[in-house]
Amino acid sequence: MHNVNLQTWSFILNVLDGFPTFQVKSVKTKYTSVLIRRQLTAFFQGVFIKKSMATQQVLHPFIGASTSAEALRTLIARVASSTATALITGESGTGKELVARALHDQSDRSQANFVPINCAAIPTGLVESELFGHRKGSFTGAMTDRIGRFELAHGGTIFLDEIGDLSLDMQVKLLRVLQERSVDPVGGTKSVPVDVRVVAATHRDLEQEIVAGRFREDLYYRLNVLPLNTPALRQRSQDVPVLLAHFAAHFAQKGQTPITFAADFLGALQDYAWPGNVRELSNLVDRFSTLFSGQQLKMHTVPPSLLPKGLQVIQAERLAASPSDNTNLPVVAGAMAIENHSANADVMNPFANPAPDQPLDAHNEVEHIIMLAQGLPSLPPEGLSLKDRLADIERDLIVQALQRTDGNVSQTARLLNLQRTTLIEKLNKYDLRQGTILNNS
Repeated sequence: MHNVNLQTWSFILNVLDGFPTFQVKSVKTKYTSVLIRRQLTAFFQGVFIKKSMATQQVLHPFIGASTSAEALRTLIARVASSTATALITGESGTGKELVARALHDQSDRSQANFVPINCAAIPTGLVESELFGHRKGSFTGAMTDRIGRFELAHGGTIFLDEIGDLSLDMQVKLLRVLQERSVDPVGGTKSVPVDVRVVAATHRDLEQEIVAGRFREDLYYRLNVLPLNTPALRQRSQDVPVLLAHFAAHFAQKGQTPITFAADFLGALQDYAWPGNVRELSNLVDRFSTLFSGQQLKMHTVPPSLLPKGLQVIQAERLAASPSDNTNLPVVAGAMAIENHSANADVMNPFANPAPDQPLDAHNEVEHIIMLAQGLPSLPPEGLSLKDRLADIERDLIVQALQRTDGNVSQTARLLNLQRTTLIEKLNKYDLRQGTILNNS
């Protein structure tokens, strides 16, 4: 039963939709049929949530040997078994959902549902229905009963991410749920008891939000029973090498060794402020793993155009201070770096005016093509077919994406930020349907 797919689940719900309309003479029988439908709906919604969550990217453990990382792991282990509400604070990208999952996984509720919901991502008019559910006919479009997230998390944990973005009226209703431990579905006539561990998170300063009148003080004290803070990555720079190695292994192309980082580049990455925190680091390693699969990345071989602006500045400053390391430095992208180092233009941009007989370094072929695509001057003496070269890169990236998704067309389209129909056209264009195992789901 737990292996039910989406189509089967939809069919069952369609059958269940007929339950209340069966012609029954006994009120008791009709009431029983409604209860059966609600219970089965809750069960299959719960199964589907678990299954969909299992297909998402697996979150890494809270990695790091820094004092702050170790302190957070210790605190999680200490409070995980509690049923008290927890409030996780920290900047975006620091791993607040990761901490919430760890609290759930290390608790006695680990076998039940962990139900996350981003309060900021739900339209205001639908928040109440999402959290508490609704009954059939309660509003236009309510064709069936819907089980809310609190009921789905019964016996487990509900994670209310970006709690600071809830409207004041929803804050009042949430406060009642925390006090009464029951929910009132929209259009319902009876409260539904729920047994859930509530974990909330926000990147906002809720005390300042209270002063500004945007967050209820009584709700804040209800949520902040167990406070946890996720440190910013700049506050634990000694963890950067460990995180880089972890994500390099995670994003390594199939059959390729993970990328590595030379000492000079590693030092720059540790000195970077990482405003996007661990999420930014993960995305950067994913980018490098795609473009430089199996290579060692050095300060002077990484195109500045592939780096965040703050890291571009660090790169330019250190290469200007060590001209001997600039042998194969790519074109500097970004007005900031060029303006700040105009005096070293020849050193920082050796490909701007290549020597007549200077061949194109094959090791930096990808970098040069990227530069060409950006309109920067870097042509080999013999020239090349830009159209063909860019087509080769596009085809190669599509193949890599197909390999990463085991040939799933829909997932590949999402990975490449393409419409599914557009991807199919490109598969036909590059004749990738032949000799390639594709999953058309």
